[in-house]
Amino acid sequence: MNNTANIVTPNIITVDGPSGAGKGTLSLLLADKLGWHILDSGVLYRVLGVAALKHHIALDDELKVAQLARHLDIDFKLNPSSQEVEPVLEGDNLAGLIRTDDAGQAASKVAVIPAAREALLERQREFYRLPGLVADGRDMGTVVFPDAPVKIFLTASAERRAERRYKQLKNKGVDANMRALLDSIKARDERDRTRPVAPLVPANGAFIIDSSELTITEVLTQVLEFSAKSMPEILAG
Repeated sequence: MNNTANIVTPNIITVDGPSGAGKGTLSLLLADKLGWHILDSGVLYRVLGVAALKHHIALDDELKVAQLARHLDIDFKLNPSSQEVEPVLEGDNLAGLIRTDDAGQAASKVAVIPAAREALLERQREFYRLPGLVADGRDMGTVVFPDAPVKIFLTASAERRAERRYKQLKNKGVDANMRALLDSIKARDERDRTRPVAPLVPANGAFIIDSSELTITEVLTQVLEFSAKSMPEILAG
């Protein structure tokens, strides 16, 4: 869809916030509840980071990373068993790779490149289609869909986010170090907050939720209540 940022888009909810705050889970629950489409913008940057590593492109090589972003061969497939949307890069399913810490770090590094962000911007806006879209990311409400009527900023303490990530990895049988995870999260937070292009900040009018001491059900309830006030029609029927 062209010129999305210049028109009112009545059926968009943006969910921004730092890594590990629960944006992905919240967005999936919202999309399921409303019957809307979903955009995990972080996946695009993770795929770009993985693609750069695959093609032996330095993550700070702005020219080559931007060129790669403009021609990124990416598709998405729904996994019927997990009901998760999985990215496919150049024919290879990356479901098991993009959620690694290395992929997250790569995503954070390529995301600071202005030309790369611009190349992926229009692709993100093209995800909007009826009946609506839940957009999960770090600049969905500030840059990609600034006219969205409902904007959420979900956060949590770095310590709580590290704990969640640690438990997630342990449950998958992956070795993890709590101190290393916490240091990685803090480093990524600093990069995201201080990057010159689209820094991680709440959008104007965003509903800010600290999920440190909340269950995902409690977060979802608060978001639906807030959304109903701004868009009462979304819960109709």
